[in-house]
Amino acid sequence: MATPKSTTAKKSTTPKTAASAKPVVAKSTATPKAAKTTAAKAEKSSTKSIKTTHKISPEERYRMVEVAAYFLAERNHFAGNPVEYWSAAEAQISKLLAK
Repeated sequence: MATPKSTTAKKSTTPKTAASAKPVVAKSTATPKAAKTTAAKAEKSSTKSIKTTHKISPEERYRMVEVAAYFLAERNHFAGNPVEYWSAAEAQISKLLAK
């Protein structure tokens, strides 16, 4: 009859230290102030390009005024003159688009 072989694993002879068990993490060299400055510059440049690249068509402006007039009338429970709501909405949209 054959004798069963030992199933115990060989133990490593090199001792593990706490420092070698932890993964190495690279530290960021950027300072928080530099990160904020870079983010602010990126935001300013993206905002500037949006304003200059997209022009509002007359149809878009009309829809914006239409929605604004509806919400103005709704806030007043549709009790006033629709022409006054439209005029007020046009003023609001013109002010928003002028910025």
